[in-house]
Amino acid sequence: MTYTLYYTPGACSISPHIALRESGLPFELAKVDLRAKKLADGSDYLAVIPKGYVPAMRLPSGEILTEGAIMVQYIADHAPDKKLAPANGTMERYRLNEALHFIATELHKGTSPLYNTLASEEFKTSLKGRLALRWKVFEDMVKGPWLMGEQFTVGDCYAFYVMRNWQAALKQDLTAWPKLGEYYARLAKRPSVAAALEAEGLKP
Repeated sequence: MTYTLYYTPGACSISPHIALRESGLPFELAKVDLRAKKLADGSDYLAVIPKGYVPAMRLPSGEILTEGAIMVQYIADHAPDKKLAPANGTMERYRLNEALHFIATELHKGTSPLYNTLASEEFKTSLKGRLALRWKVFEDMVKGPWLMGEQFTVGDCYAFYVMRNWQAALKQDLTAWPKLGEYYARLAKRPSVAAALEAEGLKP
């Protein structure tokens, strides 16, 4: 009854990685070389996941589940006692879905053009300006010590990834959004986050 999380260090797979540690569900990690599309044992990752990217998770049934924002909700729903997501059908759950969708589209995929080596510096500067507006919206979405308020949820797992990526991979900072800086610091100290980072050989 073990789950297998296919991950790459520093990638968005750290979001379900944190969620799994929060959930208490049994899991193992399978490291993926995204450039070569190979697993650690040399086997073809595309034979397992035709999409070719992470995260992906093999369920105890043998089925494969992909797309991080969906995966973390699956994890939450299979560990209901941990309260990692509000109950399905409630307005609170729709608010979590709203937050996850915003993180996925506006903050995660919204930064993708910054990796394009063909993009001009003028374009990147303009995009960073637009992203600043999105970060401000996100700052206002944080309702308490955690994204949804007093209760830690899987939304916090995904939020950690996008804030870490903004700083570590894109060499930006959160100084313009002090509330987010404090939020990120709290997340980095959470045991599940620290354990996931250590397992992937990463720093906050």
